[in-house]
Amino acid sequence: MPESPQPPANYDDLTAMYVNCTLTRSPGASHTQTLLDKSIAIMEANGVTVDQFRAVDHAIAPGVQPDMTEHGAEVDEWPALARRVLAADILVLGTPIWLGERSSVATSVIERLYALSGQTNDKGQYLFYGRTGGVMVTGNEDGVKHIAMGTLYALQHLGYMVPPQADSGWIGEVGPGPSYGDDPDEGDVPVGFDNDFTNRNTTYMTWNLLHTARMLKDNGGIPAHGNVRAEWDDGTRWDFPNPEYR
Repeated sequence: MPESPQPPANYDDLTAMYVNCTLTRSPGASHTQTLLDKSIAIMEANGVTVDQFRAVDHAIAPGVQPDMTEHGAEVDEWPALARRVLAADILVLGTPIWLGERSSVATSVIERLYALSGQTNDKGQYLFYGRTGGVMVTGNEDGVKHIAMGTLYALQHLGYMVPPQADSGWIGEVGPGPSYGDDPDEGDVPVGFDNDFTNRNTTYMTWNLLHTARMLKDNGGIPAHGNVRAEWDDGTRWDFPNPEYR
């Protein structure tokens, strides 16, 4: 294997958050975690500070409010978890496939991210502007691209910058069978580890997240022109035609 070329920048001031939306509580084995670890290894090899958690290990109340204890929930650990998510330049959501869809845990996490989307940053933009997002999917049934499509849409709608090739996944043969990282029937390579498609997309995704986060950080995020809610409410229209009609 040829020696890897030097990256075009340093990334050791970046932070990344990986949220594993498996249905398996710790310390149970998670196929999704096994794939996430591949991306995490690239991040850490380039000095990125990585934080992570399994959402199912925490009492994340359903709902679309920042703190659901203010809306009837007895316990809600999301506010503390959200502070960790907001501390990261990069967010990667990992999810298994169930009945062709992302896990219910992943949907719950996205709903709670959405609960914060109306808040603003110090430039008056929506809170998640200036951050970068990606998704990783595992399973043994079809659905990788479908799940990536919906999840990446949700992240960009919230304000995350989604770079090209911002998804990675592994499904093996469609139908019941081994999952990513399982012991093989033959040989000594864990299932999926030698899959070039998954390995390539995981690498592309990770580096594209790094490059995009680097550009955003170096340029102070997204320019605050044409996207500040308070200015729109005050009548600013940034060249939108027919401003007299509101």
